[in-house]
Amino acid sequence: MQPPQDPTQPNASNQPLVQPEQPLVIPVIEEQLQVQRGVIETGRIRVTKQVHEEHQEVTAPTVREEIEVERVPVNQYVDVAPPAVRYEGDTTIMPVLREVLVVEKRILFVEEVRITKRQVQADTTQPVTLRKEEIIVERVTNDPTQPAG
Repeated sequence: MQPPQDPTQPNASNQPLVQPEQPLVIPVIEEQLQVQRGVIETGRIRVTKQVHEEHQEVTAPTVREEIEVERVPVNQYVDVAPPAVRYEGDTTIMPVLREVLVVEKRILFVEEVRITKRQVQADTTQPVTLRKEEIIVERVTNDPTQPAG
């Protein structure tokens, strides 16, 4: 391998490559890189969903109200009618009055009707249908003879 020539020295033709009074121009080369991306199908999958139903008996507490009616005989004559309705706790008391003819007219307090409301809780069984979903993922082989799509 030969050592590089000095451009200011004469070559084989006795002519210098570059004249001493001219500036020396050296080209600068730069490489650039271009990167491109593309999509390549490497495989396929199939996703399916299945719904499974399961029948079960469910027991849950329920509440209902019952009313108890009690008739209490009083059979007393009163000069003034008692209040139309009164309450003692959960019991509503409604007086029942009747006018009785005698030499003079008087009010007879015949009875009280006592209405008591209470809650009764009981377990009730009812059929229900519960659904459960399941996802299945399968890999599908890549067949190069079939078009992508």
